[in-house]
Amino acid sequence: MNKKIIFITGGAKSGKSTFAFKEASGISGNKAFIATAEALDEEMQQRIEAHKRGRGNEWITYEEPLKIADVINRIKGKYSAIIIDCLTLWLSNLIYSKLDINKEIENLITTLSTKNPVPRFYIVSNEVGMGIVPENKMSRRFRDMAGLLNQKVADASDEAYIVIAGIPVSIKG
Repeated sequence: MNKKIIFITGGAKSGKSTFAFKEASGISGNKAFIATAEALDEEMQQRIEAHKRGRGNEWITYEEPLKIADVINRIKGKYSAIIIDCLTLWLSNLIYSKLDINKEIENLITTLSTKNPVPRFYIVSNEVGMGIVPENKMSRRFRDMAGLLNQKVADASDEAYIVIAGIPVSIKG
């Protein structure tokens, strides 16, 4: 099986993660889920726990809000499929941590593009550029950075999908 990078974008609650999970679940072998969300309040903790239960025991979860390239490098060779969910939460984490966002993005792209034994990466990200222009500087910066991040990951991907109302539409590959 040739390595493939599959990028999946769409609006909030559009079915992106469900599509990634369904596609990756069809691959035999061990599977990993790299979760970028942080449980900063009780409601988010409940969401995270519900997502974990929904994945079941077939999946090994790695919770990493910042250094996802490091996790990939540490676990490569152990899994036939890896889902990264989601890049826009990761970007938010990077902004708040004051890490070098461009360096972290380049680390991710390099890690994904480097030959390694993981046949399939499914990378989930929100499409935030289809709405109105945000009214404040921080929100505009986030929208702009998310757009650039999505472009770079889509460019490095073999396939790309946008999910609308639970329906995946191929936009690349």
